Amino acid sequence: MKANEIRDLSTTEIETNVKELKEELFNLRFQLATGQLENTARIKEVRKTIARMKTTIRARELDAAKDNQ
Repeated sequence: MKANEIRDLSTTEIETNVKELKEELFNLRFQLATGQLENTARIKEVRKTIARMKTTIRARELDAAKDNQ
């Protein structure tokens, strides 16, 4: 998911997606450990998407804090 698509989502939708991606990352790591993972690049994609989402959430928090001051 690209940053522009993430910015269009609400904060609750982003948080829900982060939870789902963390579960997927757990499953991917488990598959990697058991030798069942076919697409190892998917781990990197999921990690980067989680980071993008968390960055967007943090930026929104900082904007809200800045507006309150």
